[in-house]
Amino acid sequence: MLNYLKIKNLALIANAEVEFREGFNVVTGESGSGKTVLLNTVALLTGKRADKNLLRAGCDRCELSAEIAVDGNRNPEILAALEDSGIAFDPERPLVQLRRLFTAGDNRNFINDTPVTGATLRRIGELLVDIHSADEHHTLVHRARQLELLDRFGGHGSLLAEYRTRLEELKALTAERDARLSSLPSPDEAATLRAMEEEIAAVNPAPDEDETLAAQHKLAANAHEILQLVQSTRNQLCEGENSLSDALAGVYRELEQLARIDAAGAERFLTDCELIRESLGNLADGLERYGNGIELDEAAFAELETRLGALFALKRHYGPSLETVLNRWREAQDQLAVFQDFARIEKEYVERIAAAEQALLAAAARLTAARHDAAADLSLKVTEKLRKLGFRYADFTIDFTRHEPEQSGVDAVDMIFSANPGLQPAPLRLVASSGEIARVMLALKAVLADADAIPVLIFDEIDVNIGGETGIQVGRELAALARCRQLLCISHLPQVAALGEHHYAVSKTVVDGIAEGAITPLSGTDRVREIARMLGGTAAAQRHAEALLAPPE
Repeated sequence: MLNYLKIKNLALIANAEVEFREGFNVVTGESGSGKTVLLNTVALLTGKRADKNLLRAGCDRCELSAEIAVDGNRNPEILAALEDSGIAFDPERPLVQLRRLFTAGDNRNFINDTPVTGATLRRIGELLVDIHSADEHHTLVHRARQLELLDRFGGHGSLLAEYRTRLEELKALTAERDARLSSLPSPDEAATLRAMEEEIAAVNPAPDEDETLAAQHKLAANAHEILQLVQSTRNQLCEGENSLSDALAGVYRELEQLARIDAAGAERFLTDCELIRESLGNLADGLERYGNGIELDEAAFAELETRLGALFALKRHYGPSLETVLNRWREAQDQLAVFQDFARIEKEYVERIAAAEQALLAAAARLTAARHDAAADLSLKVTEKLRKLGFRYADFTIDFTRHEPEQSGVDAVDMIFSANPGLQPAPLRLVASSGEIARVMLALKAVLADADAIPVLIFDEIDVNIGGETGIQVGRELAALARCRQLLCISHLPQVAALGEHHYAVSKTVVDGIAEGAITPLSGTDRVREIARMLGGTAAAQRHAEALLAPPE
């Protein structure tokens, strides 16, 4: 139950607080007095997007709040939603306190003093309040809205969720297949890859082979010069006339003569000279071994040049580096392997997609069967309600057509309606007037209210374009709805307003040149006066108002 609303700086309302009661609450007032401010307040508090012009003129901040009492036994889904969102509440006496703060550049949302996102506010708000505005009359002619109402009546949430899961699985699998198969090379691309793979495989290069062979080629190409340099160096060291070795031998002999004169003084020099002779010998031996390792095999050199040519050709075609060539070789092998396995991959996806389609169709069949059962039940109950609302010969049914799988299922529905005898029933969107649609919507809402447990119902202009006895019947149906939940009705019809258990009037005054609205609970003579105003304000209207408000005998 909506316990109270607090409004500060919203449109015409500067500051207002109104407490509502259980049962049937009616709100009336002259046109332009601001009745819809109440509706907008509740809509904003349950997640409606804020209009940039909602702030009262001259104000930079608007604050709205409400408190809704929840029956945990009738509304366990509300408590579950609060818990899932991390919002604290008293399980013994659950209260949901909604608050929104608006400024020119920002807004903040709170549930039980916990900051929440707009999405969370809307999700929980939809469970707390069902708002039926004048604009919603027109949505009833849309087939998607009709299907939504049917699913709500039938409680098809879990079936629809299962169907949507299967649909998303099929879409994901199809997208995976398309992505996988689109990555495969075409036959022409495969032929190009195969030619490249065969060309590289024929050479079969090894990592860094080009650098190793280039070093070998440099040596082989300069073998003659290298051997000449080795021989010339050895000649100077030990083999030619006047070599370093001969000169060093002369030095050694001179040092030996010195040692015969001064053994102690010359010993160190003899040792150093011996070390130099040994180093020269090692250098000469090393050069000899180095020279012996240089090959002058012309055939081997030609083979080396051929190999290097093949490697450079690969780098020119598929490089620039040998590493790039090797990477492209591996990639070509991988792509060709996948291409060659195309038939197996395609067959695998065909089987998986067929299984996913069967699962989707099975889920769709379960949903469709439940919808047909619900449609038969809903048609009977709505027809019964319509006859209570003045359509003595009402005929209401729901037709089905089938389409390709969509988010809503495979079903499209049409609400078929006839208000008068002898008229062929036809789709509601083609035959119903605005007043008839309003009453059909009321009948649907009444039936849906029996099917769900939303604690607060709000109707705006449900009594549009009707009057007289039909208005009384509409009022009685609203009163019946209010027996098991709280109902707020913004009404223009005195017959409906008179049936309310609690009456509130919205009025407008001008203070310092600025319009200001107020919301006042009515009783006694004030209520008679308001009903009389709605009836025309004459003496006869006064008597009529008193009669409408008189308790039944």
